[in-house]
Amino acid sequence: MDLNLIVQQNIWWLLLIYVWATAWKAWALWIAVKKDQKVWFLVFIILSTAGILEIFYIFYLSKFTKPSATNKK
Repeated sequence: MDLNLIVQQNIWWLLLIYVWATAWKAWALWIAVKKDQKVWFLVFIILSTAGILEIFYIFYLSKFTKPSATNKK
């Protein structure tokens, strides 16, 4: 089967996955920046996991890390 045909037949699914992954990535990047976690920021920028790694970070790992000292009020 031709790749162009596959893309044309599934364009809405591909767009949905792209929007889904981008939303989770943006949220995870925001949290990593607020917590001054440069390593996680780079991991999210480099790896594309359709939101799976980002969701794990947001709901599990970010709960166990303390906010950076510069963000305390």
